Amino acid sequence: MSKPIRNVVLVHGGFVDGSGWQAVHRLLTADGYHVKIVQNPTLSLEGDVAATRFILDDLDGPAILVGHSYGGAVISEAGTHEAVAGLVYIAAFAPDKGESVNTLIADPPPGAPVPPILPPRDGFLFLDRDRFHASFAGDLSAQDAAFLADSQVPWGVGCLAGAVTEPAWRHKPAWYLVATDDRMIPPGAQRAMAARAGAITAEATGSHAVYASQPTAVADLIRQAAASAAN
Repeated sequence: MSKPIRNVVLVHGGFVDGSGWQAVHRLLTADGYHVKIVQNPTLSLEGDVAATRFILDDLDGPAILVGHSYGGAVISEAGTHEAVAGLVYIAAFAPDKGESVNTLIADPPPGAPVPPILPPRDGFLFLDRDRFHASFAGDLSAQDAAFLADSQVPWGVGCLAGAVTEPAWRHKPAWYLVATDDRMIPPGAQRAMAARAGAITAEATGSHAVYASQPTAVADLIRQAAASAAN
């Protein structure tokens, strides 16, 4: 019988940094998992993949690689690393070969909420602060959502344009948590990407910030992936 997987690497999405994983980190480390959090430079997909692989290179065994939102594109590219035993997508993009975030958001379904992304400024994107709570973090408190809105990380337009060369989900087992109240990535699009990736899918009632608002559901799916990928 294979040894259980104890390494977990968490990759954040656009507009935010790795601090949003704090509650998930606490839950998993309390169970004895070794958790690392990638702080993406968010200048380009290539740079964020390199930052993720830098963490993976330093591990002493197999890992579950987890991505939220744009972080799903990062893990789809970085997840071919030999240390990765399984992938977990949290309300995330799961591009196929040649796809980017740009291509995945190019044709939104009729009636889908439009994320309040402001026009690019010097090559970077931000969300409208006044609409951040409703669009990104509807199930967080107004105070917590305001903190996220005021601490936004500039998201480089190069991140959206970066295309995946060989999606890891075609070679590694995948799990997907759908956020049913997501107003950034439509839940229907999440389900479609999960199905295409052959992912074991769970759902949680939560906003796009489900990684912060529903940490127990997120940690539970990661634990499931760690147990299954080890067999």
